[in-house]
Amino acid sequence: MKAVAILGAAALVGAALLVPQAGAAPVAKRTAAPFNWSKRVAATPEGGFVMGNPAAKVKLVEYGSLTCGHCAAFSAAAFDAKTGSPLLAEVRSGKVSYEFRSFVLNGMDVAATLVARCAGPVGFFRYADRAFATQAQWMGRISGVPEAQKEQMKALPPGEMLVRMAEIGGLVQLGAQSGVPAARAKACLADAAALDRLGKMYEAADKLGVAGTPTFFINGRNVGTQTWATLHPMLRQAGG
Repeated sequence: MKAVAILGAAALVGAALLVPQAGAAPVAKRTAAPFNWSKRVAATPEGGFVMGNPAAKVKLVEYGSLTCGHCAAFSAAAFDAKTGSPLLAEVRSGKVSYEFRSFVLNGMDVAATLVARCAGPVGFFRYADRAFATQAQWMGRISGVPEAQKEQMKALPPGEMLVRMAEIGGLVQLGAQSGVPAARAKACLADAAALDRLGKMYEAADKLGVAGTPTFFINGRNVGTQTWATLHPMLRQAGG
């Protein structure tokens, strides 16, 4: 009888572990957090860098320049943390993918873009954010070089000239903040193949009718606007 009693007690304990007691709070079910598509970044065959869901219904492509004031204004509005980084929120949801393709406009732009591209897909966007936010400062330093020094720089081989320009502007230091060591940044600035790639990207954009920056395409169509305020409704209309 004692053994039966012990077995019976054990069964009751096991049942108590399996069946919630009256009045006990139900166990909350854990739901998986939605995937953050803005963390997915990659290089594209066209030479750009894209963040977001590859299967996004809305594909936004910006042809931009790191020396373009309108591009800096767009970046400030679309990625403003104070307003919730509205474009990043669209990308994060998986509804919109965002690709930046460089459309270089001048020597300063070439120098900044080569360092940015040197950072790879993840570092590129970090670098671009910093470059746009400090655009007036680094462009001012390069533009403020005395004419005699500018003439000396023009006489240098292209790679050396770009390295010198990047050092004066603080672009090498900006690269270091985005994970590009100074030695690597200088190697990228002197990379003839990387420079040629920018030229081919310019030619490809020109064939698509890109004549200035920023130029935006939504699902392959040039939408003819330059501001976030006018672009955002277009993304929503396209399904974003």
